[in-house]
Amino acid sequence: MLEKFRQAKMAEIAHLRQAASQGSLASPKPGPSRGFASAITRKSHPGPLPVIAEYKRASPSRGIICKSVPVDMAALQYAQAGAAAMSILTEEQWFGGQFAYMAQASAAFPADSPLPILRKDFIFDPLQIWQTAASPAGALLLIVRLVPGASFLRSLIGQAESSGLDCVVEVFDMADLQIAREAGAKIIQVNARDLDTLKVSRQACLELARNGRPQAGEIWIAASGMEEAIHLRMAADAGFNAALVGTALMAEGKPGASLSKLLESRN
Repeated sequence: MLEKFRQAKMAEIAHLRQAASQGSLASPKPGPSRGFASAITRKSHPGPLPVIAEYKRASPSRGIICKSVPVDMAALQYAQAGAAAMSILTEEQWFGGQFAYMAQASAAFPADSPLPILRKDFIFDPLQIWQTAASPAGALLLIVRLVPGASFLRSLIGQAESSGLDCVVEVFDMADLQIAREAGAKIIQVNARDLDTLKVSRQACLELARNGRPQAGEIWIAASGMEEAIHLRMAADAGFNAALVGTALMAEGKPGASLSKLLESRN
């Protein structure tokens, strides 16, 4: 599946290269951190763990999840329900996303409580980072297995951080974790979903945190299969600092209410 995801981005990257050659690609400005990392580690959030609430319309494993809730409505509901940050899938072919969703979400947040936005997509080209840095995003996702090695990953992280973007570096096993650390990743996201079978193993996710032992200065995020408060508690006990939750919040078409229920549950 990962190679299919890569191929789905090639036309977009070709478009970015053409825009760059014509001088029409929006220019990001260097600046300080946009606050994603600090937001997901703040101690004042409700629930067992700070939650990065995701806007996710579809996925390869579930098909259509929810297309009845516009992104601006989800953004407002997530902010009001206590999300630490918002993840927005911008990949179009497999996940029904759009790059424009980030600007729409940003405009919808309450003025006194905007959420930092994580751009979740398949990013492996410097122009994708350039494009993201010119958007309202505060962070972007980099998947270890999408890049050729630690050196290239390090260069992408450096490029993003120079524009104020935090990098969430996704791993699936100890080999990925070693590459992420060699590249200087500060935010580690462990995906519990096997990329070949698309099945979820929360236990494997927890074991990686226990065996990998989060190091000083690292922020760890548990992703995929986080559906109930007990899952958040187990992740916290294993050493995770935050959890990314998508399908469980979107499936019933009431993302804000679903997030409130998850954070308030005593289970």
